[in-house]
Amino acid sequence: MKELSRIARSVRASTTMSIDSMSKQMKAEGHDVLSFAVGEPDFPTPDHIKAAGCRAIEENMTRYTPASGTVELKRAICQRMREDLGITYTAEQVVISSGAKHILYLALRALVDPGDEIILPTPGYVSYYELIKMVGGVPVTLPTTEEEDFKLVAERLERAITPKTKALILNSPCNPTGMVYNRDQLMALAKVCVEKDIYIISDEIYYSLTYDGKAFVSLASLGEDIKERLILVNGVSKSYAMTGWRIGYALTRADIAQVISSYVSHSTGSPNAIAQWAAVTALTSSQEQVGEMCRAFQERRDYMVKRINAMEGLHCLKPEGAFYVLMNIEEVIGRTLGGTLIQNDEDFAVALLKNQGVAVVPGEGFGAKNYIRWSYAASPENIREGLDRLEQFLLG
Repeated sequence: MKELSRIARSVRASTTMSIDSMSKQMKAEGHDVLSFAVGEPDFPTPDHIKAAGCRAIEENMTRYTPASGTVELKRAICQRMREDLGITYTAEQVVISSGAKHILYLALRALVDPGDEIILPTPGYVSYYELIKMVGGVPVTLPTTEEEDFKLVAERLERAITPKTKALILNSPCNPTGMVYNRDQLMALAKVCVEKDIYIISDEIYYSLTYDGKAFVSLASLGEDIKERLILVNGVSKSYAMTGWRIGYALTRADIAQVISSYVSHSTGSPNAIAQWAAVTALTSSQEQVGEMCRAFQERRDYMVKRINAMEGLHCLKPEGAFYVLMNIEEVIGRTLGGTLIQNDEDFAVALLKNQGVAVVPGEGFGAKNYIRWSYAASPENIREGLDRLEQFLLG
């Protein structure tokens, strides 16, 4: 029998999903498990958004929509981007699909020919690397360090660009580090991309979740020459606690939007009609609950960072956005904890789960060896209990 696709066989399962699956299996077996592994708000979708979804069902708005999404939702997206970020797009420049991850895949499909290089700063979202491989591209990782606040600098980007480089993927606020690029940092990177004539895929899914009064800056706001080379990726999942509704979107040049739309039409077809109508309500109604959720996350972040930095052998930076903490475990490598010799971050995560019922994500999949990612999109009570269990685990 002939082999399966080499490209398909080279794709690894998501690290976050594998740990989450293990924790769910333990929970199903009756174990007391607290999960800090998956990146989704623990808040319910706001009632007025749920009501809009119910109305769509009751009013029989349940048929196929245009492949790239409804005009109503595209206009709502343009309005929200204009009001929140000061950026201007038209409906013809918007493509809606089944989640931001799918949009990332389609953006790469639109840009990448086999052998094209895509520059990827690390630590970075686990799926970027695999998505690049899935479209026949070559991931070129540029590791950043804790001393650099896990941010790519322009000089390193410029040195990494070759004639085969097609694009840079940038994520701000970043999963898993929580770091946010400021205007000057973005301008320096964008200037290199314009001079070297490469595209930028800017993943801004966490744009509404920044803390301590830090302003979010979209790459699309930095000039037309940058905007011409930009595919901006966003969605409703993080800002509105709508992860399961599966609505993501891209804003880009009209010709690129058309290419992405063609891929949608021949693959998934139109996004969920009911979810699109709910998303219109999310984007056009009061944004007060987004602010409330952001303030709650900031309080949880402050508590988690303070607790971790008080524990012997562990430390972390204070995230500026999103809802993750990247915890450095270098000083506990080589110790025996919970009966397990800790040789790397995966050993740490598995042992913490099996011994204390706490699910976290090893950093290796993000390009962060000997780090652990915690999500603080969990209740304050669970965060407190999870960190208590971490302290107990460190006792050996």
